[in-house]
Amino acid sequence: MILLAYIVALSGLVASGLLVYGLKRMSSPVTAVSGIVTAGWGMLFVVAASFLQIFSVSDAAQPHIVVNVILAVLALLIGGGWAGWKGRSVAMTAMPQMVALFNGMGGGAAAAVSVIALTGPKDTGVGQLLVTVAGGLIGSMSLSGSLIAWAKLDGRMNKPIRFGGQRIVNAAVFMLTILLGVMAVAQYHQPGGGLFALLFFIGALLCGICMTVPIGGADMPVVISLYNAFTGLAVGLEGYVMADPALMIAGMVVGSAGTLLTVMMAKGMNRSITNVLFSNFGEATKAAATGPQKEAKSVSPSDAATTMRYASTVIIVPGYGLAVAQAQGKLYEFVKLLQAAGVDVKFAIHPVAGRMPGHMNVLLAEAGVPYDMIYDMDDINDSFADTDVALVIGANDVVNPSARTDKSSPIYGMPILNADKARQVFVIKRGMGMGYSAVQNPLFFQDNCAMVFGDAQAVLSKMVEAVKGLSAS
Repeated sequence: MILLAYIVALSGLVASGLLVYGLKRMSSPVTAVSGIVTAGWGMLFVVAASFLQIFSVSDAAQPHIVVNVILAVLALLIGGGWAGWKGRSVAMTAMPQMVALFNGMGGGAAAAVSVIALTGPKDTGVGQLLVTVAGGLIGSMSLSGSLIAWAKLDGRMNKPIRFGGQRIVNAAVFMLTILLGVMAVAQYHQPGGGLFALLFFIGALLCGICMTVPIGGADMPVVISLYNAFTGLAVGLEGYVMADPALMIAGMVVGSAGTLLTVMMAKGMNRSITNVLFSNFGEATKAAATGPQKEAKSVSPSDAATTMRYASTVIIVPGYGLAVAQAQGKLYEFVKLLQAAGVDVKFAIHPVAGRMPGHMNVLLAEAGVPYDMIYDMDDINDSFADTDVALVIGANDVVNPSARTDKSSPIYGMPILNADKARQVFVIKRGMGMGYSAVQNPLFFQDNCAMVFGDAQAVLSKMVEAVKGLSAS
């Protein structure tokens, strides 16, 4: 028993060390996979230690404890099996919504701990109760908000829900929820305290819904990152309540990392967090979309491929359209043909390309693209002016020059990839549709730009055949 107690006492420190080390290795694409495995071992270790803790107490054989252990094992088997299956079977285009869903489950777990603390044995101090309420509020908002984000990303909610006076209503719901939380603490030792706790959690879930439904699809990557930070903070607070160092350290690390990522992504869109949460992005001016435009030129995939085959330098800008077409493998096949012909090829990644942080990086890594070919926006933007060809695949807002020149545009001031400054630009798109910002992209009408219309998979297949034909001749 003494040995088990020592193992349990050290488990939090060991698990936290493995988690922090794993997160450190996740900072590089080269070591990210091993970092995930390391952090996973840390979580497995602390879960095993939690079961050991049960056997280290004298009443471990009590029927209610045995039942709880059985339920916990069943939950681990069901949850672990479902998560493992989804993780292996999910399509790359559905990865953002899966991340939102899993993140929401973390917030829900933290909220569930708060439920137990507020409705359990009446021996908790006021300070711990206040922290419990804070963790329950944040965790519940993360759960319901992440579920809304999942519905938006999965196409189940196609439009933001907005109405007059919405901000006032949201503020009233939030303040009422805070009041219910305070009442739950004040009435903790009273018979009616449980009712206030129930109403508090209902209000907290409603807060998450109210905060997320008016936000447009373009901001979902930032919202997912924000709720990831919320989940980490909620877990850290509940770790304090439970006196669990592993939860405290893991929660604070995830919370701080998620907060920094959220700030970086908002900065990449030249917007503040409050602007993301409380403005109607994409609802404003459509002047840029409706103004007079020249006719866009179009070329065949074989003509575009021929131009790139005889170019010296090519920079490729991947976007969500590449993920939708699942064309990353065909793209890398095309790139290898260009490299074999002596063309210098690089990839340029915008911070908010795709539908979640790192979406394009993961997409290219899945296709086997070497990490040293992939460049962040700040590292490659100055190179476009000296580049023969920029190939844009399924991207729109992140290469829209309006962000630099049109003060009436909703994306004005957002840092973009300078694809328009290349000598020649080819844009692979299904049609002339606009991006999430709902403004037209003047790049498509520039003299140095030509559209290659079609599904990215089909277009790239034709490009591959065209380059092979040139090599054969």
